Amino acid sequence: MSYTIYFEKAVAAGRTIAAVSNDTINKVLTEIADAAIAATDTILAENKKDLDRMDVNDPKYDRLKLTADRIKGIAADIVSVTKLASPLGKVLSSNDLPNGLSISKVSVPLGVVGVIYEARPNVTFDVFALSFKTGNVSVLKGGSDADFSNRAIISIIHQVLEANNIDINVATLLPAEREATDALLNAVGYVDVLIPRGSQGLINHVRDNSKVPVIETGAGIVHTYVDKSGDTQQAADIVFNAKTRRVSVCNALDCLIIHSSRLNDLAAITLPLTGKQVEIFADEPAYKVLQGHYPAELLKQAEAKHFGIEFLDYKMAIKTVDSFDAALEHIAVNSSKHSEAIITENAANAERFLNLVDAAAVYVNASTAFTDGAQFGLGAEIGISTQKLHARGPMALEELTSYKWLVKGNGQVRNP
Repeated sequence: MSYTIYFEKAVAAGRTIAAVSNDTINKVLTEIADAAIAATDTILAENKKDLDRMDVNDPKYDRLKLTADRIKGIAADIVSVTKLASPLGKVLSSNDLPNGLSISKVSVPLGVVGVIYEARPNVTFDVFALSFKTGNVSVLKGGSDADFSNRAIISIIHQVLEANNIDINVATLLPAEREATDALLNAVGYVDVLIPRGSQGLINHVRDNSKVPVIETGAGIVHTYVDKSGDTQQAADIVFNAKTRRVSVCNALDCLIIHSSRLNDLAAITLPLTGKQVEIFADEPAYKVLQGHYPAELLKQAEAKHFGIEFLDYKMAIKTVDSFDAALEHIAVNSSKHSEAIITENAANAERFLNLVDAAAVYVNASTAFTDGAQFGLGAEIGISTQKLHARGPMALEELTSYKWLVKGNGQVRNP
């Protein structure tokens, strides 16, 4: 099967979207949010077909699952995007040269944005909303495990686009088969940038095989360090939230690092986790302290494999360190550069942590669960970039733009 027709239609749609006003874009997005809520029963019925094919113990199950409340949340995120200013047409810089040329640098869409994702049907809504708001065309390649859900969602989007006389190919959902992924990786001349969202295996595959430029959204191997001066209750609340709010998301806590002087507080810090049956893999000092204070069936001795891993489950490692620098070293060696946090009352240590930790989002006395486009006031997100070129952290409207130079003259020619 040739996928070229999909890409050709997407490129053609991109030439029409430039003429769509921001007011019309906001109207369409609002109608899609309303239509999603109105079609909740239909979406959930299709989502159930996907869920029925997946093991409930699979870490991807929670990401795949939609509920009425989650659909309301998705719709609210879409509406929030409409309330944000368009990032297009911004004059980023301007200059009048001695020769009379007027030069300005102006923000423009990236063009055709391809996104490859796994069991995350919410991505279909999020990517379209952000892409459409920024004048981009979205070419979506969802996984087969979410295909019923994705088809239901793209149908809703297309119905609203058609009702507003907008080319439905501004939102293109490719077939679920693997061959479509290969075609997208090789869509040079059609797709301007490719963004993978999913497991580290998927991200690695896209990065290593794509001929199209890639913005990498990495896995989240997340740490929280309880410093010597950290507040115990604050630590317990933050660790519980970061670990258990949603274990299947990339900002969930994977490793608690604790200063050895605070081991006597470890039982109190981890106590709330027992309510969620969190399995702990503790290093030797932490294991000894937690014996008799944490359920024996949930307490295991850590091995090397338990550090530097994204659990995506009700599991957490604990690492004991004897110094602030040792905590920094553990993070540097094991981090995926996604989100890292410190709990401390020491202002100097807080500042050092913010300055020295190399991650897309660095926190002081707050849960890493906030690494999210909506929570950052960005409306929604297309992913969390862990790289440093073009975009880093939650990618939303501004990150879906590039720029071009506008040069105005009055007959100037360049002399040798």
